Amino acid sequence: MKYLYLLLFLFVFPLHADDIGSQFQQQAQAGDPHAQYLLADTYYSSGNEQKAHYWAEKAAENGNADAIALLAQMSLKKDITAAKTLAEQASLAGSKIGDIILARVLVNNEAGTPDFPRAIQLLENAAKNIESDAAVDAQMLLGLIYANGGPLPEDDVKAAWYFKRSSTLSRTGYAEYWAGMMFLQGEKGFITPNKQKALQWLNLSCMEGFDTGCEEFDRLSNK
Repeated sequence: MKYLYLLLFLFVFPLHADDIGSQFQQQAQAGDPHAQYLLADTYYSSGNEQKAHYWAEKAAENGNADAIALLAQMSLKKDITAAKTLAEQASLAGSKIGDIILARVLVNNEAGTPDFPRAIQLLENAAKNIESDAAVDAQMLLGLIYANGGPLPEDDVKAAWYFKRSSTLSRTGYAEYWAGMMFLQGEKGFITPNKQKALQWLNLSCMEGFDTGCEEFDRLSNK
């Protein structure tokens, strides 16, 4: 997802804790909601959820719709009902990131009866603007929905098409790697762990040239 690049940057150019988000600090403290959101997003990407939540709340209070979506994302594993409420708010406020989080909630039976048609519609709309990070994530999730099957017919051809489009916008082979890891780990209410599917998508990631996909494929194959 969009956090891949930041994580790669941090790996190559490690930052001290005080450096993270420093380019947004002054404006955020002055009350700029966009800077507050960017600071929250940077903290979340670097693993500091406490500071991310603080600044996301500040930005949300100041009317930033993407900050509401970030709060929804942070709620996903803790309280999916709260995540759904926040994602609905973000989506209504015009956040494409909110649309993606809402779609992810709508396909999870932990949040109630799944609504796949609405989820797919939200993701297809978010995928239209290929200049945005939202398009990368929307196509990844569309691919995962079709790869998973369940209520919908499993369609690996359509899944591979969406993954490839997503990877083309981010990094070749990354979407396929993400799918493999999702099938390896599972997601309660949505993805049942499936080693064969994990191997299938990790292998494709490796064939696309994503080294981490090759490493995970080899590790899983040898278990």
